[in-house]
Amino acid sequence: MRTIHTDEITANIKEMCIEANLQLAQDVVGAIEHAEQSEESQIGKKILGQLEENMNIAKKEGIPICQDTGMAVVFIKIGQDVHIEGVNLEDAINEGIRQGYVDGYLRKSVVKDPIIRENTKDNTPGIIHYEIVPGEQIEITVAPKGFGSENMSRVCMLKPADGIEGVKEAVIETVRLAGPNACPPMVVGVGIGGTFEKCAILAKKALTRDLTEPSSIPYVAELEKELLNKINDLGFGPGGLGGRNTALGVNVETYPTHIAGLPVAINICCHVNRHIKRTL
Repeated sequence: MRTIHTDEITANIKEMCIEANLQLAQDVVGAIEHAEQSEESQIGKKILGQLEENMNIAKKEGIPICQDTGMAVVFIKIGQDVHIEGVNLEDAINEGIRQGYVDGYLRKSVVKDPIIRENTKDNTPGIIHYEIVPGEQIEITVAPKGFGSENMSRVCMLKPADGIEGVKEAVIETVRLAGPNACPPMVVGVGIGGTFEKCAILAKKALTRDLTEPSSIPYVAELEKELLNKINDLGFGPGGLGGRNTALGVNVETYPTHIAGLPVAINICCHVNRHIKRTL
């Protein structure tokens, strides 16, 4: 049994919120650089070059990559042999988010009530997903999610008879409807299976997977490649101004489901696909 104090969790989440907003993960940086090199549209190539310049300025100057510093999404895997001491874990996570956004001078975008819409002024609470796993470590993934692209996302409750072709159509139609509003080039996370809420979590989690790591399931890896090609064939391009690189990548996660259903969630993220992972 290993003991971890909540102060350590809070401190790490604070740092992760700031770092994720100032510097993109290397997989996303590499994907943007590759897109800039391969883009045939001159205006598309220019936009991708500007995105690279923006990333470099943010990193050098210590300022956010995007003015929308997102709602903090936290995936936390807790080893069942870990004893957590200190304050309530959820309070500790939200305190880390609060410190990160306040001390890091990041935009506070969370409202206390979805209808009354009074700002909480510290970007809390976050969206927290817990998972109990074997071992004595805690793995934390922080993924601040902007809402321009979040608003373009969908859950589709397909029939089993729709099959994989129905899944493809749902993904492509969602991206087509999003068009330039999702700030392309985008990253597309897809969740297939589970229930109404489970497929949405899978899609969100898919966005945090390294873009250089295809699914370990052969048919899913092929589906990811096919969807990426079909999305790029849409021609929206960087900034929605035309070109080949509408998407940087498509990540698909699957889960068992009921015999009567085929839930599919499509979570779209702009090129500022922020995610950072640490293990305590």
